[in-house]
Amino acid sequence: MKAVVVEAPGKIAVREMPMPEPGEYEALCELLYGAICSGTDLHLFFGHPPFCHWVRYPFVLGHESIGRVVKAGRKAKNLRPGDLVTRVGAPAAAGINAGWGGFAEYGIAVDWQAMQADGHPATTWQQARVQRVLPSDISAAEATMLITWRETWSFITRMGFRPSQRLLVIGSGGNGLAFANHARNLGAAAVIILGSDKRAEVAAAVGAQLVDYKTPNAGEQLKTLAIDGFDAIIDAVGSAATLEAALPFLKPGGTIAIYGFDDAGASRIDVRRARGGFTFYQGGYDEAESHDAILRFMQAGLLQARYYLSNLSQPFPLTDIAEALTAVKERRAIKALVQINPLSVEKTAGDSCIACSS
Repeated sequence: MKAVVVEAPGKIAVREMPMPEPGEYEALCELLYGAICSGTDLHLFFGHPPFCHWVRYPFVLGHESIGRVVKAGRKAKNLRPGDLVTRVGAPAAAGINAGWGGFAEYGIAVDWQAMQADGHPATTWQQARVQRVLPSDISAAEATMLITWRETWSFITRMGFRPSQRLLVIGSGGNGLAFANHARNLGAAAVIILGSDKRAEVAAAVGAQLVDYKTPNAGEQLKTLAIDGFDAIIDAVGSAATLEAALPFLKPGGTIAIYGFDDAGASRIDVRRARGGFTFYQGGYDEAESHDAILRFMQAGLLQARYYLSNLSQPFPLTDIAEALTAVKERRAIKALVQINPLSVEKTAGDSCIACSS
């Protein structure tokens, strides 16, 4: 089978590797679609810390992937041929490691529920909890957004964001837009994004007002919009200086959090810039716990992939993975959709894509 392999930082190729064989609690899946994000995927591709410490070269890229079951092991009771499954990836093989392995023509899904029911230790199946079977009314192409939405929903709800609160999001990429979208779905009183003016239309579509970070009076705009202060500030970029600059706009007793990784480990906060005491949230997220909630929002039309996937109706073929990565790196796309298996037929949404013009 073909797979997208990062051979060294910044060097990528589509290579042949062995087809995986499913074990008794596993299923072989045909990978249909994957999405490229400007966070994890680009950091992995360029070998940025801390991601470069998590995988060894060469490795198969991709973690926002959707697969379709083609063959299930004898004890995989909850995975049946035809099922669509989230977060499927190719395992390591033939000297090629797995950077989650989502950009491969075939991958493995684990029936972790059957393993749990049969009494296997949690250490053997817990990481597979992100692999869930999708209902029939969810498109495989649109479902690639589930990974971003599940992670960010778990993060914002765990940090304690509540209805009628005011949120400032730093960053207008896929994660920043997701946080804004979630805050609106939670009943936020106001959601402001500090980001690129190119994302203003998409920000408005998900219920947020955007302040262009390049505008000389951006600080004055935030001060006006903050009124008596934001209840929460989420740094979706992870820039070393930006969160500290936003700290004076936090309401006394508010909460701040860093979600992004751009300057991982280098962020510093001068607490004297705060208007009072505050909470720094560092509780992370559990992607798996958010699955059912995100499906409900999707089915209700409150989370729409067309705002995020810049090429939903025209995905990149797997062979054009380098072009897809470049589109995300150069911010011509918020996220890029890749069709992994060209022989697969799966209808993509025909709706106009707001993200395409951003």
